[in-house]
Amino acid sequence: MNYNKQVEDVQRVLDTLIPNEIEVQTKLGKWFLLRIRPYRTLENVIEGAVITFFDITEMKKAREIAVEAKSLSRLAAVVTDSRDAILAQDLEGNILAWNPGATRLYGWTEAEALAMNIRQMIPKGGQEEALKVIEHLSRAEILQPYQMDRITKEGKTVRVAMTSTALVNASGDVYAVATTERAVVD
Repeated sequence: MNYNKQVEDVQRVLDTLIPNEIEVQTKLGKWFLLRIRPYRTLENVIEGAVITFFDITEMKKAREIAVEAKSLSRLAAVVTDSRDAILAQDLEGNILAWNPGATRLYGWTEAEALAMNIRQMIPKGGQEEALKVIEHLSRAEILQPYQMDRITKEGKTVRVAMTSTALVNASGDVYAVATTERAVVD
């Protein structure tokens, strides 16, 4: 257990008669609520302290999940409300994520885009350039913002300013690429 102030905390409770609660974690990762309360006899004399441990491991996990969910909800709002097109694609180019900004810029609905490969949006002459970008990102290299041509649903070519980020899993492997894209106004 990573808690080594039990004697001090018990003494403080005995001196002040104010109960104390501390969350402590075992070396195996379990969490407990440690409660220290003064022990009173029937004659109302303090003769020690009562120490109890309550397993709160599941409650701590639930709190962490709630915090993470709130964070993800805020992030989802940013992506959804962004005026920029935000896309994610796997390393083969299959589109994994598509926000409303991408629909406004390119014309495809999210459902249509999720059935597409990013290559369908790259003009014939830009395929090699796009492959170089993916190659750099697959090595988790950081790229400076750049410009590239894209094809819209209507078949028009639009020049976009792009920022690309490699998405890395817990093992450190790149599994996808996220891009933020905005039409370049001449």
